[in-house]
Amino acid sequence: MLSEAADIVASRQLSKKRPRTYGDYREMLKEKDLDIVLIDTPDHWHALPMIDAVKAGADVYVQKPTGVDVVESQAMLAAARKYGRVVQVGTQRRSTPHLVEARELIQEGKLGKIAHVELCCYYHMRAKGNPPDTNPPSHLDYEMWTGPAPMRPYNSFVHPRKWRAFTEYGNGIVGDMCVHMLDTARWMMDRGWPTKISSNGGIFVDKDSKANITDTQTATFDYGDMQMVWNHRSWGTAPDPDYPWAAIFYGEKGTLKASVHKYDFIPQDKNQKAIHKDVAFELEQYPEDKTEKGLEKHVAPAIRGHMKDFLSCIETRAKPVADIEQGHISSASCILANLAMQLGRTLEWDPVSHTVRGDHEANALLARPYRSPWIHPDPESV
Repeated sequence: MLSEAADIVASRQLSKKRPRTYGDYREMLKEKDLDIVLIDTPDHWHALPMIDAVKAGADVYVQKPTGVDVVESQAMLAAARKYGRVVQVGTQRRSTPHLVEARELIQEGKLGKIAHVELCCYYHMRAKGNPPDTNPPSHLDYEMWTGPAPMRPYNSFVHPRKWRAFTEYGNGIVGDMCVHMLDTARWMMDRGWPTKISSNGGIFVDKDSKANITDTQTATFDYGDMQMVWNHRSWGTAPDPDYPWAAIFYGEKGTLKASVHKYDFIPQDKNQKAIHKDVAFELEQYPEDKTEKGLEKHVAPAIRGHMKDFLSCIETRAKPVADIEQGHISSASCILANLAMQLGRTLEWDPVSHTVRGDHEANALLARPYRSPWIHPDPESV
């Protein structure tokens, strides 16, 4: 994969020069000549490279969720601020053209008071099957790939892509898909931290799979005057087949359904006109979208917009649309939902102290143990 990536980059340089390649990001950062670092690693490898990159003077685009645990994410925010770097998180719904338009409907008050938001994902995305554990392939440095995560026996589910099936490397479908929709809803409504978070779920249907993440889960993000409620099922059918992965806003004046593919505003007053908008492809403006390997064409405009915002903020030193603080709030809230499910109780979050109020057991879980010799980042000393 590394060699293929280098070939792709070389093909896009006027000089056709092949870039340097590394098996250890720390050796790359020692060069001290990087302006931008893009982090597209599995979730358990987001925090350490991001923190080291800003220390090395680079601005960073890091995928969501920010950290694999709450303290990691908090340390990433602290490092970005301490070293004065621009950090954009890959919650690119904030740069999705039709969703930017949909947000204006909320900002203009067309929905009136919004007292409930449904967030959901009903994609059958949880890895199925139970392949045997094997020795890692010779081309994979499994020790480095595992890094600070617990060392599991190698399994073909691990690499590439299906590592999301294991809680050792991420936070399941909540940490993958809920982050996007929770972030979308918060952004559209200008909301920050939820005050209370609860969740329940488990492996209810696909018990034969090697995967250890939930196949069914509900999480409630309570804002006092309004709740955002997440549901995922990696089996069965979606309640609304047109919106299987979505944020649905219920207001006194109407309902807004929003997804990566479109949005629909349905006014309560039947005399008002409903509004529908589909995703805007940019295949003619950017014909390379037609042939880009592995590209989801409908999200190309969002990725492009997100990158442009990032580059603009590097020039101006302003906070990007998905600044690390916003990514931290959305990511940590989803991680706290998983902890609430694990503990079987509602967690009351204090965003000032960054602790769960009156819950020592929950606070002890905010940082996962790191595998030696890796050292967990500390927000106070990054």
